[in-house]
Amino acid sequence: MAIRYVNPYYSVYFAPRGARRMLAIGRQIAQQHLDAQDRLIGLMGEAGSGKSLLIKGMFPGLELTNDDNGVNVRPLPLLDVSDDGFYQPHTYHIDIRFEMGFTQLYILADAIDNAINKGRRVIVEHFELIYPMLRTNAELLIGIGEEIIVTRPTLFGPEPQEIAEIVLKNGIYRRMAHSAEDLTEFYLHQHLPPDLQYIHDDIRRGFLLRFPKKPQVVIEAIEHYVKDLISLDIPISYHDEQHIMIGDKLHLCTNPRMHVSSTGKIDNFHLLKEFHHDLLNDDYILVGLVGDHSKEEELSDINTISLD
Repeated sequence: MAIRYVNPYYSVYFAPRGARRMLAIGRQIAQQHLDAQDRLIGLMGEAGSGKSLLIKGMFPGLELTNDDNGVNVRPLPLLDVSDDGFYQPHTYHIDIRFEMGFTQLYILADAIDNAINKGRRVIVEHFELIYPMLRTNAELLIGIGEEIIVTRPTLFGPEPQEIAEIVLKNGIYRRMAHSAEDLTEFYLHQHLPPDLQYIHDDIRRGFLLRFPKKPQVVIEAIEHYVKDLISLDIPISYHDEQHIMIGDKLHLCTNPRMHVSSTGKIDNFHLLKEFHHDLLNDDYILVGLVGDHSKEEELSDINTISLD
């Protein structure tokens, strides 16, 4: 009797904003969802959403052809997969949106088909752009937006475009939340002792800051400060892999590509009006929210899944 691989229809994770957390969740997804025989893996999500970081977490050591070092790897290794490939890699990476500037789509599609037919594994970023020209769906689809959606499609779907539409639509909330988180840090750096450490954490359409002891700050003052910065519509821009610019101010950031372009694009920012004590972890949580959350929302309702 044949035993069929059993997998849930889909799994959903928070899409973290920090690089270390994205690498960690990549490792987790690989452990829980990746099969050793998977040959085609498709990722969807807007630029800067963390697709490459997730891939690095899932496949440590894999050379990415769209990063600062891989740009000079020409011709694209995937275009030269042969049967006589004893020294050729088993796993290849390709960013379709990036490669479209160098190679026509039908050539990229033929290269992907050729590689998987020869038993190689191909990880494809922006998979929805190449899927109509391929003869098969990916064995594992991953969409990165406000959440990370992981699914193993069947003959009956889901289609890559379905996942892409979801993550491209809701990814703006992740950008808003991260930007609001950095503006909140702006205030905290000015008003808290420099040795008071805190941990970043994730929540639906918002952020958490976890403190080992209750900070001596007024939450209403933080909210007022951040809302003033939002009203000024100050530009937010990438500076380097560790920093962003908020106006003319340099700010340390662990995911500098994940922001709105200016503070005025943060919608409906507010903080819950008290620090919440987490008894299990013995820390105090500052909760910031953006988007369509209600100000009167209970803490236990924030991550509730809508069935509408």
